[in-house]
Amino acid sequence: MDLEQKILEAAIIVFNKKGMKFTMDDLAKQLEISKKTIYTVFLNKEALLYAMVDYMFDSIKESERAIVEDEELSLIEKIRKILVVLPEGYRELDFSQLYQLKEKYPRIYKKVEYRLETGWETTIALLEQGIAEGVIRPIRIPIFKMMFEAALEQFFQRDILAMNKISYAEALDEVLAILVDGIKTGEMT
Repeated sequence: MDLEQKILEAAIIVFNKKGMKFTMDDLAKQLEISKKTIYTVFLNKEALLYAMVDYMFDSIKESERAIVEDEELSLIEKIRKILVVLPEGYRELDFSQLYQLKEKYPRIYKKVEYRLETGWETTIALLEQGIAEGVIRPIRIPIFKMMFEAALEQFFQRDILAMNKISYAEALDEVLAILVDGIKTGEMT
């Protein structure tokens, strides 16, 4: 693991402990290195957070690939899993703190929005396959995608999860249950 990856992994741990209020001192302490060393890789906290977005979404894409390649999963199971995919190390992260991004770090928030709105090719292909095979009723996929994205973006724009003590993973599961159970046909799993 290179230094950048070590810093990003540690930043995820510190973020989970302290939320958006974590400091570079907290990160240096977690890594047991100097802040100066961190600053050789990341100019500042904003640059670190910006890189964290790509790092986390890239990890999610890797997990998506594993789901699609899992031949033991049914098509509906693949759709369910891919829509709520979080790498194992991220399941307990407190994403409910991300609502603070829009105000404090608008450039990073835009990056999160962009990553939420792109990279849907695999999911769309599974939905299309589900419609073709009759396990999902015919739906307008752009509408489904927009609804799912809008729900996720609301989690990042408002403090609804934090105020209601709902984890991001629990919220994803709830959105998934509402949307997927509303599109599948019969009792297929």
